[in-house]
Formats: sequence, C-alpha cells, structure tokens
Amino acid sequence: MFDFDQWIDRRPTRALKWLKYEGTDILPMWVADTEFQAPPAVIEALSERVEHGIFGYSRPSPQLTELIIQRMADRYGWQIEADWLVYMPGVVPALNLACQTFSEPGSPVITPKPIYYPFLHAPGFHGRKAAYVEMVEQDGRWLLDLEQLEQQAKDSELLLFCNPHNPGGTIYTRDELLAINDIAKRHNLIVCSDEIHCDLLLDEGKPHIPYAALDDDAASRSVILMAPSKTFNIAGLCCSFAIVPNPELRTRFTRTARGIMADVNLLGFVAAEAAYRAGDDWLEAQIAYLRQNRDLLVERLNQVPGIKVLAPEATYLAWIDISALALDDAIGFFEQAGVGLSPGGQFGGSDFVRLNFGCSRAMLDEALHRMIAAINNR
Repeated sequence: MFDFDQWIDRRPTRALKWLKYEGTDILPMWVADTEFQAPPAVIEALSERVEHGIFGYSRPSPQLTELIIQRMADRYGWQIEADWLVYMPGVVPALNLACQTFSEPGSPVITPKPIYYPFLHAPGFHGRKAAYVEMVEQDGRWLLDLEQLEQQAKDSELLLFCNPHNPGGTIYTRDELLAINDIAKRHNLIVCSDEIHCDLLLDEGKPHIPYAALDDDAASRSVILMAPSKTFNIAGLCCSFAIVPNPELRTRFTRTARGIMADVNLLGFVAAEAAYRAGDDWLEAQIAYLRQNRDLLVERLNQVPGIKVLAPEATYLAWIDISALALDDAIGFFEQAGVGLSPGGQFGGSDFVRLNFGCSRAMLDEALHRMIAAINNR
C-alpha cells in the first residue's frame, strides 16, 4: 500500500541532507529526516491549501487541538486539556526557551550526555552552565546514571530530558521514569522532556510514557515537547507543540517567548492536522519497515570486528560504537568509503558515529556494504 522502497531524488530540492555532499556519490545518512514521502493525506491537504493561493498569518484550527488531545488519550492514556498546549515552530527553540525560563544566569542546567547536540549547546547560549549526566549501558540499553543525576540535581533547577533517547534509542519504562522523577521531586527540578520520537517505537510491547503522565507530581513540574515532524517526515514545515499542565509554568514559559518566538508556519498546521487525522496507517507501515531496517543494520554491523551497536528501541537512528577501530578521523574514513555519518563527538560521544536508517532498504544495504568493506580493507 505504501512504497518505502521507492527512490525519490531529493538533490534538486536543496535538501540539507543531500546538499552537504553535493557533487559526490556519498550516501547521506546523517541529519534526522527520512527518505520517505509524507503520508498521502498530508500531501493532499497541502496541495489543496496551496491551491487556495493566499498564505497570510494563521492560527491552529480547533480540530488540530482536538486531534492532539485525542491522540494523547488513545496512544498514551493521558488526558490533557486544550489550554495546556503551546504551539511552537520547533522543539529546539523550546529547549532554549526552557533554559531562559526555568534557570538563572550562571546556574547549571542538567543534560544527559551523549544527547542530541542542541541540548549540549542550549545552556551556554543563555549564560547557563551545562551539567552533564552520563548515559550508561545497562543490559543492552542506554540509561541515565542516576547517581550522577542525584549529585547534579543538588545545584540545579532544570533537567533537559529526552525520551525516546536520541541518539541511543531508549524507551524509558515507567519504573525508570519514576526513579528520575523521585530525584526531581526531592530537588525540586523542572523537567523539560523532548519526546519528538515518541511515535517511532520499534520494539513491540514497549509503550511510550509521557513524563507528565506519570503522576500529578510529574505533571506539575514538566514541559513536554512533541511534534509530528519526525513521525511523518514533515520537519521542514516547522510545527511542534509543548504540553505544560502546570498553569504557573505555562505562564512563565509563554511570557518568555513573547517577541522572540516565531509563529508556526501555516502549512505546518495543515500538515500536522492531516497527519494526525489520517496518517496512522502510513505510520504503522513505516514502523514495520524501519524495524526491518534496524534489524538488518544491527545484525550486519555486529558481525564486524571493531563495531558494536545496541539495537535502538525507538527512532530511526543507530548509535554505533567504533572505539575499537581506533580511527583518527572516523567521519573522514567513512566519507572516503562513500557514507556520510554524524560524528559522535557532536553528541558528546567521540568514540561513536550516528547513522540514520530512515531510508530505502537498497540505500541502507549499500551504505552497510560500503562501511563494512572499508573496515575490512583498511
């Protein structure tokens, strides 16, 4: 029904992912968007809106808000209210806004490490200090070091959190989230949780639990960041939202945003509404395809001496341990082989690279072939 094997040439579109390697045969497997066309319902809705021909200022429809409320209830058993929603043009601006709103200049802001790199930069952008908590391997999964979190929480007001974790792919369990919230409660931390990958769950039977859905205490101290962008491959349309149950936190958050936070792109609203109304059949097919890509990647790379990768439970991103290869320039090495990866040091893990497997099976197979051949022939 949906053809995820289809090759669509993005090079003429000024796509960031492909532009980086313009004029080469390097396969771009770095930035986190996929090679899949958005759901048909999204394309149809956008086409209809473009035909209208007027693109002035816009606001979200009541229907979009209702769809998000219903989605939270259906997928996560989480009952939210319309006034908890704050629409924003992106999760990254929201992370920065959280730093400005919920911490003081010069104070530490807690962030996991490794992590999606805007987490690492956001505190410093606003005159705060980044207080790192290491992600550690436990039974084949990447988890926060709770002892480090306990220590850092003593001097901090804000934790920037990521669930599912990027780049590790962890889906936190309820008990794991409760352990984190126990620390947050004791030290009165506000938790800004990036949950943008919450729909891309690859391990069946492992649900996503929004941080604020844990209990009343977690809800009172959290700012939850979500978007349809990764789920439906519409990141360039810049539509996301924060869910802030606590009215005092929400007022502070929106007050800080005044005059500096742009409105959402009107086509972003259109795409989000269409995706949430009629995109879930496409989403389920995409997840099945990504799961097979994940399994292929893990099986093949873990057979290569010097490579180790833990199977991500969610996302379309693989966090690959290459420390045993002892490469002086890992990114250059793999680019020479014809594969463009994200450097692990960008995320706070210099012995790793990140690979985006949100692509056709043929593209992934060729990238793996090139990587493995380069390692075996070096």
